[in-house]
Amino acid sequence: MAATRGKLIYTIYRALSYGLSPLLYLHLRWRKNQGLEHPLRWPERLGHASLPRPQGPLLWFHAVSLGEGVAAIPVIKECIRMRPELTILMTTTTASAFEVIKNRLPNGVIYQFAPIDTPNAMDAFLGYWKPNAIVLIESELWPNLIMDASRKGIALALINARMSTKSFKRWSSPWLLPVISLMLSKFSLIIPLSTMQAINFQLLLAPPSIINSSGDLKFVVEDFVSEDEMKTIEDLKVQLAHRPVWMASSIHKGEEEVILAVHKVLIKVHPDLVTIIVPRHPEHGQEIAYKLQKEGQGVALRSQGDKIISGTNIYVVDTLGELRHLYWITPIAVIGGSFLPGFTGHNISEAGAAGCAVLTGPHVGHFSCMMSEMQQFNPLSVLQVSGKLELEEALEVLFRDNKVLEARREAAKQAYHSLSSGIVARVWDLLESKLLKHILS
Repeated sequence: MAATRGKLIYTIYRALSYGLSPLLYLHLRWRKNQGLEHPLRWPERLGHASLPRPQGPLLWFHAVSLGEGVAAIPVIKECIRMRPELTILMTTTTASAFEVIKNRLPNGVIYQFAPIDTPNAMDAFLGYWKPNAIVLIESELWPNLIMDASRKGIALALINARMSTKSFKRWSSPWLLPVISLMLSKFSLIIPLSTMQAINFQLLLAPPSIINSSGDLKFVVEDFVSEDEMKTIEDLKVQLAHRPVWMASSIHKGEEEVILAVHKVLIKVHPDLVTIIVPRHPEHGQEIAYKLQKEGQGVALRSQGDKIISGTNIYVVDTLGELRHLYWITPIAVIGGSFLPGFTGHNISEAGAAGCAVLTGPHVGHFSCMMSEMQQFNPLSVLQVSGKLELEEALEVLFRDNKVLEARREAAKQAYHSLSSGIVARVWDLLESKLLKHILS
């Protein structure tokens, strides 16, 4: 009964997505004109390939955006090392992810934009690339993709699998539970990023036999530093020498008010303080810098090549793909996307890997699992504050007491190294045994 209802609901979804295809095409054109899609490669979003498909078996990795795409790269590298005969196809959805990931993928990996989830786009994509297996990252559960792949006999895996609280409630509704359980039944392997996420997938009726654990791939932090990038980081270190520094990373709109308010308090005690602000979106950084310049504050903007001089107290990073490197120039990192209701946090392990004292706000979403694991390893590894006042107090202690600062830095680094160990190998072993061995033998 449930399976029949799931198929009926999927049929309705497929018909709707087919009927809306002309509007989605116009929406893509609008996004292209707004600079939100790649100006030349946007037709790939309709399933039109821009590169030839090599002969032989092909494995497709798909991630929605930058963070998920970067998390997949260590697994892709392991796949190439262990299965060199495989062609790897990587797709992401966003233009911002494309600009960063294209320079980080190993040689030989084909990189395309992912097709939208309409019957025509998905049929064109799957018909052209003919993947032997598909590895989806985190929460990319698109009905046409999954059902079409299953119909064509393509094996499916979902790694670092997660579902937000909002998505879980939506999929758990009486109308959608039958279709999500139908979709999950098509997978050969699901690797949730935490025990809580594993429970969520079981509650959505994923077959228990396909659920396995490996650890959170976002604990795996690789260095992608080119010589030019390393030179700019070293230059920044020189400019920041002998000055108290802290960084607020992945800041969303509205959070800059919290960060700047804390900065105003701290600078009264530390006049040579430098606050580094790294917004989630570069255009937000330009807005922040423009506003601060109008107020007459000493602000430098990274995209303009501004130097940090004696009168500079705020450094705004309005570039993409540099965050992991920038953590190495600051002893303290405050992770954004966590200070206002509705936000769900960002990766805290990257700051830990660089040996920063790590702080975050109260709204961390699924990153609560990562935070809990780090705190269980060492309570000093991550400090969660309730808001502006606690953030002020915590930062003042870190600037005042070097022993406390060094203890938190060391705790974060040790937690990262312990929790990241062996994750890629475990993911690869599961992909090999549960997915690839059966289709490539």
